[in-house]
Formats: sequence, C-alpha cells, structure tokens
Amino acid sequence: MHKAKNYLLGLAIALIGSISCSESQDFDQIDALEVTPTVEASMIYVEAPERIINQLTGVNFIQQTFNFDAFAEDFVSENLLDGVVSYELENTTSKPLEVLIEFLDDADNVLDSEFFTMPAAPTALLRRDVAYGMGGRNIDIIRNTSGIRVSAENLGDNSSTSSLPNPMVILRSSAAFRIRLQ
Repeated sequence: MHKAKNYLLGLAIALIGSISCSESQDFDQIDALEVTPTVEASMIYVEAPERIINQLTGVNFIQQTFNFDAFAEDFVSENLLDGVVSYELENTTSKPLEVLIEFLDDADNVLDSEFFTMPAAPTALLRRDVAYGMGGRNIDIIRNTSGIRVSAENLGDNSSTSSLPNPMVILRSSAAFRIRLQ
C-alpha cells in the first residue's frame, strides 16, 4: 500500500511538473526582431604635396569627382536611418587654403556641401562631424548622393615652402550610418 501511494504521488508530481513547465513555442519571434547595425567606412582620402600646390595659385590645385554608390541599392537606401560624416583636414604647407566638398546626384546637381578655410602651417588638425537624419541634415541627401567633388584652392603665393618635413595638405573623410535590417 505504501508503495502504491508513493507510486501515485510520484506520477502526480511528474504529470504536474511536465504540464506546468511546458509552453507552446512561438517561432514567429523573428518577425519582431529589429536589427540596426552601424556601418562605418572610409569615404575620401586625398593628399597634395606642397610642390604641386606651388605650381598653381588662385585656381583649384585639386578638383576631382569621386564615384559614390554606397547607397545605390534600394534596400540600403530605403532602410538608411541616420549617420555622421566626419572630416579631417591637415595642412602642413606654407599656404592658406580653401577646400570645398560637394555631394552630387546623378545629374551632377549639388545636394550638400562643406566649406573649409585652413591657415598656413603650423595649424591644428581640423575636424568636423556632420549629422544626417535625426537631428541633422536631411537623410535624403545621402540617399541620393552618387558623386563627391573635392575642390581645393591655394590662397597664398606659389614660391614659399614650409619648413616642416614633407609639407602637404591631407583630407580624410569617413562615415558611420545606421541601417535598419528588418
């Protein structure tokens, strides 16, 4: 009798335990998953030695358009949320400079631009971050950009030379954008 009671009690506990611990599984949870990675990449790197800059004065010593199809895919363009474009300019030349960066659409229309004035060396590294999307400039600028034009002008003479080793102007640009995947 005692054995039968223990057997029934054990069976009842096992039955209650298996019922109370099981729950139907929801395999549709993937539909509610939101993934928004931040994609970072270098955009532009341009350097011009002072000897090249000395060859031209009062005109652009750099004027170049770079292809930019990073957001040409519809999926990426439509799911682009926001981001930041970062610029770094370094001038170790004896020349004051102006640098213009323009974002262009397919028809070479200017969508946005950034203008920099740099004194002659010695100067500090010039850094600027420009936000697009939430709280920044319109994200459609980036979505519709297919080219980036860089122009730089020597505002000084064409004979002086910096006393610093290997004098040049360097432009670096990178971007970090959030993209919604679902």
